Amino acid sequence: MIGVINTPKCQKWLQKMLQTQKIEVFFVKKDGTERKMLCTLAESKIPKEKMPKNSGKSKSDDVLAVFDLEKDAWRSFRWDSVTKIEFNLEGK
Repeated sequence: MIGVINTPKCQKWLQKMLQTQKIEVFFVKKDGTERKMLCTLAESKIPKEKMPKNSGKSKSDDVLAVFDLEKDAWRSFRWDSVTKIEFNLEGK
């Protein structure tokens, strides 16, 4: 079921979770392929040299930029393409 997290309340919840831990986000890319991304927004898990700088880019409400822990780079996904999320309740 695509887009199940595509509500403001769910988006805010996921962003808050990402600020403290790593989460696996499953989504469908624009080309139709499925992707699993282990990602975070937790500053303690992002290398200092990869921390975002205030670039002045405007944020889109349709997309979330996150740090991909496996690719060691910033990536993004569309909220309406998310099919599943997985995380550890202990926050580790």
